[in-house]
Amino acid sequence: MTGHEYKLKVARYIAAVYGPRGIDLYDEVTVGTTIIGKPRRIDLLVLEREHPAERPRRALAVECKYQDTAGTVDEKIPYALRDLESLRMPATIVYAGSGFSDGVLHLLKASPLAAFCLPDGTLKPIARTRTSDAIHAGTWQLDHVLAQTFSWWDVILGDRRPLELTPRSDE
Repeated sequence: MTGHEYKLKVARYIAAVYGPRGIDLYDEVTVGTTIIGKPRRIDLLVLEREHPAERPRRALAVECKYQDTAGTVDEKIPYALRDLESLRMPATIVYAGSGFSDGVLHLLKASPLAAFCLPDGTLKPIARTRTSDAIHAGTWQLDHVLAQTFSWWDVILGDRRPLELTPRSDE
């Protein structure tokens, strides 16, 4: 899979799962300038269609990085993370592939700006499982970034119910 194909896979996933919640996707949007003064092009911009009058529409910038063989994307990840830190809006790097070096993979796993995402052909959310390697599988990390950005708490809570506490007899 190429980087462009990965970006389209992520875009199709976001549109299929979250489009009905009232978001649109835009491709290759220029947003301000990079940390070295060049125009910044965001791979995907996720934008709310409507919003309450008391607040502006929310948005999320999404950079897509796929690496299946060792290559130059390793050199670009630290720059991309630093550049997203300077962006004046919520942003994330979604990533997948087995070609990242151990060092860059560690950097991505540790970054609050990075989210693993590898949708399958069903274009349905893939939740986290309890196995040791499952933290970097499926779509759940991107799902949680979208949920936190757009306040879709049901995505994180699933079928959980609020905690019901009964008073203790000694209180």
